[in-house]
Amino acid sequence: MNSVAVVAQVDEMPSLLRSLLDSEWALVALFGVFVLEGAMLMYFMPSELIVPGSIVLLGTDALVPVLAVAVLGATLGQYALFLAAKRGGRAYLEEKRWFRISPDRLDRFDRWFDRWGPIAVPVSNALLFTRGMLTVPAGFAEMDDRRFLLYSATGTLVFEAALAGLYLAGSSLLF
Repeated sequence: MNSVAVVAQVDEMPSLLRSLLDSEWALVALFGVFVLEGAMLMYFMPSELIVPGSIVLLGTDALVPVLAVAVLGATLGQYALFLAAKRGGRAYLEEKRWFRISPDRLDRFDRWFDRWGPIAVPVSNALLFTRGMLTVPAGFAEMDDRRFLLYSATGTLVFEAALAGLYLAGSSLLF
């Protein structure tokens, strides 16, 4: 991911979010965005843009706080979705309008969890396009809460640190 692409995408951020990330409330706003992203409720911007965009707006000095907020917020959001799956079950989630995973796709991720077990949670969190998708099957399987939190946070840290690293490497090559 190069700096020019990230800067262009930052311009496409909703103006309210961009202004919050450019204020003294930046980390609080970022935390809220990551909670929504972790709970799979953020459909207004690509999640892959958030950490690089935050670094563009806040500067590289904010890298560690941005990563900390990203991991804490996304893990909290995933934990909320995990608990909804664990306590409510599949039928409960499928009837909710905010839950946008099709039954076929959910079946596929259930099979992945059945095949690979809990280790699928951090692996899926560390990969594009599967981020957070094993949260729901982990809840259905009644995975231990502490184990889920540890695995979710680990995968999220790997993913967000990789995005930040790619951005920083790309920006150092360009500038």
